[in-house]
Amino acid sequence: MTFGLTEEQESLRREIRAFAAREIAPHVSEWDERSEFPHDVVKKMGAMGLMGIIFPEELGGSGMGYVEYVLAIEELSRVDGSVGIIVASHNSLCTNHLMLGGNDAQKKKWVTRLASGEWLGSWGLTEPGSGSDAGGMRTTAVRRGDEWVIDGSKTFITNGSYADCALVLAVTDKEKGTHGGISAFLVERGTKGFRSGKKENKLGLRASDTAELIFEDCVVPAENLVGKEGDGFKDAMRVLDGGRISIAALSLGIARGALDAAMKYATQRRQFGKAISEFQAIQFKLATMATELDAAWLLTMRAARMKDAGLKVTRESAMAKLYASEVACRICDEGVQIHGGYGFIKDYPAEKFYRDVKLCTIGEGTSEIQRIVIARELLKGM
Repeated sequence: MTFGLTEEQESLRREIRAFAAREIAPHVSEWDERSEFPHDVVKKMGAMGLMGIIFPEELGGSGMGYVEYVLAIEELSRVDGSVGIIVASHNSLCTNHLMLGGNDAQKKKWVTRLASGEWLGSWGLTEPGSGSDAGGMRTTAVRRGDEWVIDGSKTFITNGSYADCALVLAVTDKEKGTHGGISAFLVERGTKGFRSGKKENKLGLRASDTAELIFEDCVVPAENLVGKEGDGFKDAMRVLDGGRISIAALSLGIARGALDAAMKYATQRRQFGKAISEFQAIQFKLATMATELDAAWLLTMRAARMKDAGLKVTRESAMAKLYASEVACRICDEGVQIHGGYGFIKDYPAEKFYRDVKLCTIGEGTSEIQRIVIARELLKGM
């Protein structure tokens, strides 16, 4: 039993690990090469309850917590980070924003479809001109009677081409900006004036769809406003507290896959008459990789347990995301180094882990933004 996990949590981990080995592993290279979205696997994960793992059973979810959620994302990402980030974005961003800001009618209408896996969701915050600086947002929503008219675009949206709905942030009062001038809206696929734009051709996580969302005179009913008018940015920051735990878990999974691959290769590759795992230089690399990974796991689990306890996790989730993502980059880099020339070709998994992991230091707030968040939380009240 891994330290601190119950037998039920260990059982869940084993179940997801077996699923990933059976349903994902045989297709990883093909999906990556073709940038092919794994529709069938997403449906199967919905049937398993993974697309609503952190949401109540009465709303179609599995009724589990963030500890179980971290285990799920980690095990999926250990095999393919693309699958991990599909599940993470759907759960912690789109659906979670509805849970945090939506009213009972909205939860019954939309969360039930998302949590059950019937629908796939996306979340639109980032724009071509506003990434870390959300205050530079240009997408607008204007009230006209009983409707809102949305105009603008979002970029780098996970699940953007295939999602059945998008939870979108838009400016409703330019003068107030992030302090009460941004609101959130749920836009269903098929709404006139809403379409997906360019699908990005990415360095890594290529089986995960990343695309633009475009809104041109897009009219949604007034009841599609999620949360209070002007509270969109505030709610988005609450959403990101959980989302950063997701990216920490994604980092753990990719790093663990890279470490597994490096250890396997090191025990099989022979040089100078013995396995390279017998050389101290390789042993030291593996020891450092494993130690840093365990430290990152503990930081992430601390944030997950605090989240499950209903505590504020702004600092802790930022720490977990920052450390886990940067550790994962180091581990994947060393994984390639241990493979030598074979780490640079697609016949071995090391190069894919190396490509996939870089997103973890960028998505849902760069490492630089995490340091700002952490410092701000540390200095509050000084």
